[in-house]
Amino acid sequence: MPEFSETPEPQTDTDTGQVADAYRGNWVDTMAPAWSRPYLRLSRADRPIGTWLLLLPCWWGVTLAAASDSPGLHDLWIAVGCAIGALVMRGAGCTWNDITDRKFDAQVERTRSRPLPSGQVSVKQALIWMSFQALVGAAILFTFNWAAIKLGIASLVLVAIYPFAKRFTWWPQVFLGLAFNWGALLAWTAHRGQLEWPAVCLYAAGIAWTLFYDTIYAHQDKEDDAMIGVKSTARLFGENTRRWLRWFMMISVALMALAILLAMTEQANVLKLVIALGGPWAFGWHLVWQMRHLDIDQPENCLRLFRANRNTGLIPVLFFAVALVV
Repeated sequence: MPEFSETPEPQTDTDTGQVADAYRGNWVDTMAPAWSRPYLRLSRADRPIGTWLLLLPCWWGVTLAAASDSPGLHDLWIAVGCAIGALVMRGAGCTWNDITDRKFDAQVERTRSRPLPSGQVSVKQALIWMSFQALVGAAILFTFNWAAIKLGIASLVLVAIYPFAKRFTWWPQVFLGLAFNWGALLAWTAHRGQLEWPAVCLYAAGIAWTLFYDTIYAHQDKEDDAMIGVKSTARLFGENTRRWLRWFMMISVALMALAILLAMTEQANVLKLVIALGGPWAFGWHLVWQMRHLDIDQPENCLRLFRANRNTGLIPVLFFAVALVV
């Protein structure tokens, strides 16, 4: 299993505008022009893990669809377009999240250094930046087929609702999962031209995965969240977190395997099917590894394991890509 290759350090120099939970020495803080840094921080460009977690279900969708069908050059554009789209739409979503949460963020140690609560940008500037990113995302989306375009537009409802979920439900991670895994539906449809059951199962597998990793993430803030009245699955599960994570892991692996079986029912290539099914198997073992290392009372441990999910999500992509070329 992989070792932690990077160790985040607390950032306390608020004069530089650095965000507390970003890696010290990240490219935004060291290479980006000074005027652009607050906007890039709003987009979480200094913390790329969220972009990966939004992108990976897209790559699950397009690689599984191509492996179960006939791959073409257009699939390469779908993969690249989804990468650009994930970058800008994650940025737009995070900007929207920070606009709605700016008062909460000012009361939480980990988030008070973000651009809005720290005064690096105004709400008006943030709204303009969010709109620009959304327009770039729309330009990418409109290169896909109409079925995928409709799905992309529909996802905006979830993006708009998510920041408010923590105020009315103990399960805000469900809303994050609904939004962050939408790309599995969109990318599958961009390849196939229609939404089908394998994509739905893959989407549901991603939602269970999100519940796994974002519950771990939420344990960083559980004490501050309790003080300000913000709800999360971390607070809901408490000491029973491991039992819940085990269920989320099993559900995610089972649904991913079901998606593969449904996608490849017409495949005569048994080797292709076996390789594809290796994806959820290896994916599940990586989640087991995370649980073995988890300490819910150590925020740095939770953050490291949360970030390890980039590798977790890349595992099915690798297996599906190999199955695609067999």
